[in-house]
Amino acid sequence: MATEFDNIRYLKGVGEKRAGLFGKLGIDTVGALLRFYPRSYEDWSVITPIIKARGLGSVCVKATVVSDVKENYIRKNMVLYKFSVKDQSSIMNVTIFNNKYEAAKIHIGEEYLFYGKLSTDSFRFEMSSPQMRPVGFEIIRPIYPTTAGLSSSAIEKAVKTALTAVNVDEFLPNEIITNNELCDRSFALRNIHFPENSAALEIAKKRLVFEELFMLQSSLLFIKNVNRGKTSSVMKDDHSAEFFSLLPYSLTNAQKRCISDAVSDTAKAVPMNRLIQGDVGSGKTAVAAACCFNAFKNGYQSAVMAPTEILAEQHFKTFTHLFDRTGITVSLLTGSATKHQKHLVKQSLESGQTHIVIGTHALLSDNVYFKRLGLVVTDEQHRFGVEQRAALSEKGKAAHTLVMSATPIPRTLALIMHGDLDISIIDEYPKGRQAVETYAVGSDLRNRVFSYIKKHINEGRQGYIVCPLVEEGENTDGLISAEQYYERLKENEFSEFRLGLLHGKMKPKEKDAVMRSFAAGDIDLLISTTVVEVGIDVPNAAIMVIENAERFGLSQLHQLRGRIGRGGYKSTCILISDLKSAKENRLKIMCQTTDGFTIADKDLQLRGPGDFLGNRQHGLPELHIADLSSDLSVLRSAGLQAQKLIAADPLLKKPENAAFKSAIDRMLYKMKNN
Repeated sequence: MATEFDNIRYLKGVGEKRAGLFGKLGIDTVGALLRFYPRSYEDWSVITPIIKARGLGSVCVKATVVSDVKENYIRKNMVLYKFSVKDQSSIMNVTIFNNKYEAAKIHIGEEYLFYGKLSTDSFRFEMSSPQMRPVGFEIIRPIYPTTAGLSSSAIEKAVKTALTAVNVDEFLPNEIITNNELCDRSFALRNIHFPENSAALEIAKKRLVFEELFMLQSSLLFIKNVNRGKTSSVMKDDHSAEFFSLLPYSLTNAQKRCISDAVSDTAKAVPMNRLIQGDVGSGKTAVAAACCFNAFKNGYQSAVMAPTEILAEQHFKTFTHLFDRTGITVSLLTGSATKHQKHLVKQSLESGQTHIVIGTHALLSDNVYFKRLGLVVTDEQHRFGVEQRAALSEKGKAAHTLVMSATPIPRTLALIMHGDLDISIIDEYPKGRQAVETYAVGSDLRNRVFSYIKKHINEGRQGYIVCPLVEEGENTDGLISAEQYYERLKENEFSEFRLGLLHGKMKPKEKDAVMRSFAAGDIDLLISTTVVEVGIDVPNAAIMVIENAERFGLSQLHQLRGRIGRGGYKSTCILISDLKSAKENRLKIMCQTTDGFTIADKDLQLRGPGDFLGNRQHGLPELHIADLSSDLSVLRSAGLQAQKLIAADPLLKKPENAAFKSAIDRMLYKMKNN
């Protein structure tokens, strides 16, 4: 017997050449072939009467041939074969295009199955180029994604061979199968590919969707336990109250709750791995500062890693001002610092004179040493990966890690995206934070919008105009790139104002220079792509216009909108779109609420999880059958049961979980090597 781990080329009928084609579809083993599920099905088991088949899409008709096959020569090498069939409801004309072999199978008086789309005029029913099978073929047939040289039929044949050749093993714990009324894995795989009937297909799908989501969440919880060694940075004392007294304002209850979560974590002997998830402007920096202060008071250093130099400098100024006269030394380490400056900071870190260092990726350099690093703060929104967080944490012998994210993510998805982290949410705004008024208008009002921008600039404010990213080769009807827009506005409507341009193809130093100029007030209006969503605080920016707003997800629009309303000025965001359906649905939501979590939930409902997870879900294994748009309830249920299982057996050492542990190990190996 073959096994699921055998290379696909050894499966009967595949061979070296065809294995290469399977490889293009991501199929390298027999098991991967069995997990390559059909994208759709042809249901030959449901027979539709001719009279009722109109407008139903592809259907299966069972009918008897009532006329001879007639040949119609259209032109050289093109022949139409026509005949009529009849069932109990009506007569249907059938046309076969240029296929003498298929036409030769048809015999008057015999009954066949015809699968295809029915077209009609006032008098006749007709089916062109149907698939034809003899009676007795009433099955549900799988249709697979294909690649050049490998048809769905060829994949179907290989799957049939695999199901015959392989002994399918069960690996889900018996308790999980019983409690969720799941079929066994062998039945599921047979019936997802070759369903006995529609009911069997649903039973198979239920099992495989649950299995996929349960495995994913169990593996992430398992990783969390495996990685939880001991830390040498136990911070027993809580100095939060002293930190609060330093502030000229009061923190929200949500901020205090997040600080309490983190302080409690750092008092334990296992390293903290906590995500602080907060909306734009919710006060995450204050939470990070509180944790750094508590680390200092417990005798430890902290490292805060920012994605850009300008953001690092901004944090440096904030922390320096906040910790003035507290005895805390704050240093800055970035790539553009002089060799001498870097040397002094590194020396200060190694000696312990620097208590908090703010920096960029420069902090990850091999020659950066700490005397007693106890806390690492990073920002997940800016794509610091798990490996980079770990690399910095290891400079302090398993230091505690705090991850900040400004992207509101529905909690169900956050559990997947950040499965190695505990999660705290800041779900309140600090007092004084102004809500940004938002309006959706058509392009016919663009001149009025421009006048409104000029009014703000003349009052001393600044603004943004954001353009969607225009990909090379795409249909750009009605779209204009940021570069083209900038040139147009500079020459025409805004010729008397100071304009800046920011886009992703610029070099980091060029982007940095533009943002510095904008922050300094030397640019009145910044024309930008979405790269501006990870910009810095510019309190004077009070207006934003987003062109072709229908091309953005709600969460992205919310992130962009968060660039304004950061000062004491009334701020306005204007969404320009001529797509009526977008204005009436998605953009209307933006006008009704500024709550990022409400918007994230709506985005998930309307667009699915793609906006949050991306095409490859940030390094997570690809989902083969589960759909997070429609299977959220299964995701939640599977997550709760995964938590229960891992809580009872953190490292899956119990004998009854041995097969499941092996499956988890294989999954983690694949995740690591993807």
